[in-house]
Amino acid sequence: MLTQTQSPVPPTPRLRDELLQHLPALRARALKLCLDASDASDLVQDTVERALRFESSYTPGTNLRAWLNQVLFSVFITGRRRARREKRALGSLTHDPCAWTHTEPARVLASLSRHTERALSSLPPSFQAVVKLVDLDERSYKDAAELLEVPIGTVMSRLFRARRLLRETLEQQPAALQAA
Repeated sequence: MLTQTQSPVPPTPRLRDELLQHLPALRARALKLCLDASDASDLVQDTVERALRFESSYTPGTNLRAWLNQVLFSVFITGRRRARREKRALGSLTHDPCAWTHTEPARVLASLSRHTERALSSLPPSFQAVVKLVDLDERSYKDAAELLEVPIGTVMSRLFRARRLLRETLEQQPAALQAA
């Protein structure tokens, strides 16, 4: 609230007016991040677009250069993460071009050998359940934990021990079969 003796704060130049002054510094930083002039230009353009779109979040009178650099870095990181996700998605398509059309993972349990099935069935029930959910049904640890109603750490611990027991059982069974 203003009193009679206080004068109102003079309006600061709008972000759009000040933005032009910071473009050379933004271009220089973008070039350092991207290491490619074309990508740097795209990054600066995306930064300016985002800065103008979110102009209301800038507080006039604060350090505009720092705010713009933060916007630039945020746009850069978001782009890198998106590129990494796309690369992983495309990488999975190189093995199976129709991978994106699969609705459910194929049941691996049907293709296990009798030897492996026997080794799996010899595990304690809690270990069997974790192996079937995570390794065979390809569920995440989180999904398995929710289905089994146990903490994620318990799923990880059981899975580690179950895999170790399976390995030991599978290594011992051929020796037992040869001796018989």
